[in-house]
Amino acid sequence: MTSSPRFRLAGTVLATRDARRLAAFYERLLGWPRVQDEAGWVVLHPGGEASAISFHEDVEYEPPVWPSRADRQQIMAHLDIGTDDLDAAIEHARESGARDADFQPQPDVRVMLDPDGHPFCLFRSERA
Repeated sequence: MTSSPRFRLAGTVLATRDARRLAAFYERLLGWPRVQDEAGWVVLHPGGEASAISFHEDVEYEPPVWPSRADRQQIMAHLDIGTDDLDAAIEHARESGARDADFQPQPDVRVMLDPDGHPFCLFRSERA
């Protein structure tokens, strides 16, 4: 039997109509530097072995709705972002340009929406 190849998740990619604009939001939110910026493609990476977050332009991008509805663009994925101070992280996200989602299913997790409508969850984490 042959051995399986090794894998490492290199990053997550978010679709957007404007890669540079959405990348700028996540630069403010996460404090990660922009390591690649070319036509329609931007990559942020915190360094080390961590995964990157990338943004690619898609002229047909439609923001998802939260919670999902059968008649609207549904969420394909969302980001979970741990923090050591949930209240401060929520305020920072708002100041960076995020908004609170109308539907909040858990008291200890805050669902936020980035400027393009991608949901992300902020939660308290000792590993942050």
